[in-house]
Amino acid sequence: MKPVTEQEIRAAFVNCTKGEAKRLSVPRDLAERPWEHLDYLGWRDPQAPDRAYLAVELEGRLTALALRAGTGAVGQARRSMCSMCLTTHSGGVALMVAPRAGRAGQQGNSVGAYLCADLACSLYVRGLRDAGVGARLHETISLEEKIRRTVTNLAAFVAKVTG
Repeated sequence: MKPVTEQEIRAAFVNCTKGEAKRLSVPRDLAERPWEHLDYLGWRDPQAPDRAYLAVELEGRLTALALRAGTGAVGQARRSMCSMCLTTHSGGVALMVAPRAGRAGQQGNSVGAYLCADLACSLYVRGLRDAGVGARLHETISLEEKIRRTVTNLAAFVAKVTG
């Protein structure tokens, strides 16, 4: 992913109002992010732990989503798998729910997916962050194919929110 600015991120939100996008918490450490290893930028709001956000460039366009983390603790007693990167965690996967864009979102419709709770899928896929023993299943596909699969899964989620 190419580096993005706070202004670009705020302008890219598709499932919240401009006022909400202006007030939400954007990471202050954008310059220090490992952009060359990110397929998308994901972060949790430190002031409101149930809020999360992600920004991804798809087909040359930056799209950002506001998410709510589910209140239930998924995976504390058992391992759960992220639906984006297919990393398994013990307690590290959360149901993230995004209001749909446009009229559907205004009517209360939403889309959910189980994601890495820290939104660090890109780092798990590349082996740059460790989710523990057995977190990454042995696969015969290449790293590039794993990255492509993660981006494809993310693009499908974004399409459900924006479609």
